[in-house]
Order: sequence, then structure tokens, then C-alpha cells
Amino acid sequence: MAVIKVAVAVIIIADRVLIAKRAKSQHQGGLWEFPGGKFENGESLEQAAQRECFEELDIIPASVEPLTVIEHDYDDKSVRLEVCVVKDYLGVPNGKEGQPLIWCPRHRLSDYQFPEANQAILKLI
Repeated sequence: MAVIKVAVAVIIIADRVLIAKRAKSQHQGGLWEFPGGKFENGESLEQAAQRECFEELDIIPASVEPLTVIEHDYDDKSVRLEVCVVKDYLGVPNGKEGQPLIWCPRHRLSDYQFPEANQAILKLI
């Protein structure tokens, strides 16, 4: 099974984290996630995070700090999440793909259901 390489942006402003709800039609649909998506050929984490944040949220991260790498096997696919923290960006976040967005206080993240692969990120932040 091929491993899908995904850039994940944990966008944190003060004590709040931006989360988005996955469309029902997507893998792990209906769950909450941190914005991001698949790497394109030759992209660095910073480049992939900037592109994905612009495509999904209409923002451009001004700073991208690597946080961790998580490898996780689901029944139907394997993912390698390269996770970064974004603490500053240009623009105003908007769900360009129709996805709901929430600025969630860090202490309330446990109130939302995330894909299993995201559990390690939740523990780190």
C-alpha cells in the first residue's frame, strides 16, 4: 500500500486553533481536521502548507514551523502527516471548499471528533 504524504497546518492564534470539518464524501468524512492536503512533487513542508492553506482557506502562512511527523495506517490507506504550526498569516480564513471552520479554544479540542491519525497532534498542542 502506497503511503500518502500530507502537509498539515495547525493554525494557532492566542489560545485558539482553527479546525475544519471534512466533507461527508471524503475519507474520514464528517470528522474535524487541521487544514492541509497532499504534497505535490518536489514541495517542501513550507511550500505545501502555504499552497494548501491558500487553496482551502484563502490565507497565506507567514511563518511555518515544523512540529512533528506522524505515520498512520488506516484499513484502506497509509498516511504520513508532516505537521507544522502556523502562528501568523495574511488574509482572513474562509472555507473555500464549503467546509465549516471553527476557532476552537485549545482546551475544547477534545469536544470534537478527529481522524485517528490526528490524535498525536492533539496531544502535542
